[in-house]
Amino acid sequence: MKVSTRGDYAARALLSLALHGSENPTSVKEIAERTGLPQPYLEQILLAVKGAGLVRSKRGVGGGYVLARPPEQIDLASIVAAVDGPLTALMDEHDHCEGHCVLQEVWVGASDEMRRHLEAVTLADLVTRTRVGHAGAGPSRSSSPGSPDAAATDRSPSSTS
Repeated sequence: MKVSTRGDYAARALLSLALHGSENPTSVKEIAERTGLPQPYLEQILLAVKGAGLVRSKRGVGGGYVLARPPEQIDLASIVAAVDGPLTALMDEHDHCEGHCVLQEVWVGASDEMRRHLEAVTLADLVTRTRVGHAGAGPSRSSSPGSPDAAATDRSPSSTS
């Protein structure tokens, strides 16, 4: 599964806001400079995440964007969904396609796993990981089954996520 450019840019922009957290709005120009993202495209992306209720804006002198909720309450799945739509696997319907049903189950399962993983990573997690030099490969709130963190903390064969 691949995250779109819009999803990546939205996550980078909101992470920038979280890293430089303040009650004072940050201009699109400043976010673009900090992240290296193109300002015109960033403006469109910020409007989409604003529409999803993830950021608030203030117009005029001293205006810009702030997170609408604490970083602990904004996960990557919400950010990506704000710019790309719901994280689901939508496949064309085929009446008589050999193996279609089996493949459909795999695609939906992969999509569900990615959604669960992105839901487990918040902006607060990313801020922490950024400040400590990218420590850890997975989310700090919960680990995915099979990840090194999960293997180290959960060795029971009956546990599920």
